[in-house]
Amino acid sequence: MNWEWAREASPVMLALAATLFTWGITALGAAMVFFFRELNQRLLNTMLGFAAGVMIAASFWSLLKPAIEMSEGSAVPSWLPALAGFLAGGAFLTAIDKVLPHLHLGLEMRNAEGIKTSWQRSTLLVLAITLHNIPEGLAVGVAFGALADHWTPAVLGSALALAFGIGLQNFPEGAAVSVPLRREGFSRGKAFWYGQLSGMVEPLAGVFGAVMVVLVKPLLPYALAFAAGAMIFVVVEELIPEAQRGHETDLSTIGAMLGFAVMMFLDVALG
Repeated sequence: MNWEWAREASPVMLALAATLFTWGITALGAAMVFFFRELNQRLLNTMLGFAAGVMIAASFWSLLKPAIEMSEGSAVPSWLPALAGFLAGGAFLTAIDKVLPHLHLGLEMRNAEGIKTSWQRSTLLVLAITLHNIPEGLAVGVAFGALADHWTPAVLGSALALAFGIGLQNFPEGAAVSVPLRREGFSRGKAFWYGQLSGMVEPLAGVFGAVMVVLVKPLLPYALAFAAGAMIFVVVEELIPEAQRGHETDLSTIGAMLGFAVMMFLDVALG
């Protein structure tokens, strides 16, 4: 496949375009609130499982594996940047989870996490999903930022595959925010607004990630692994438990397997 069109493009602008795409898919998913008042729990579990599978696969194929490969032949062991970055990403999300006020869908206000505030329930619900989207946007931005120093068709293809995969799993995430908000009494327009708003952080995180690795190129393998650690934190802390609600846990497991397979195919085929 001919990727020459991207040679002259700025990695930061490519990262912005890619994360605007992932935000748009989030909004498209949130628009399901105009057609459905409720989501079947079995369907919701399957979609959330799919999103978890995509993120797990992306963490390895698009982030950790390239981080290890880029570190080969450097002054440090090839595994060190990947290990350090991965653990730092998890620690960073742990700190945000403890500090940022947020509330997961379906829980009472007394179960809100982070610093205690008087913020409205709707704000806390959106912040919970926004927490998911920070590492997703960061991962896409870092992947495109890698083009500044490692421009190859494989690196570009891997970044495009990551953006497409993240966008794909953002569709059910958008629906998983807006439709339950509608069920909680929000108008369709307000539920859609909050649903798409949760994805607005992705372009910001994407541009930040791309700029950081362009300016400080030695950070690249650490940044890739950092994004992977942050995404795995989100998967284990939030997506998998939410996908396991009810008694149809097999469906969420099948969804995760399918999501992993799709992301792995995309990355290997394009990267």
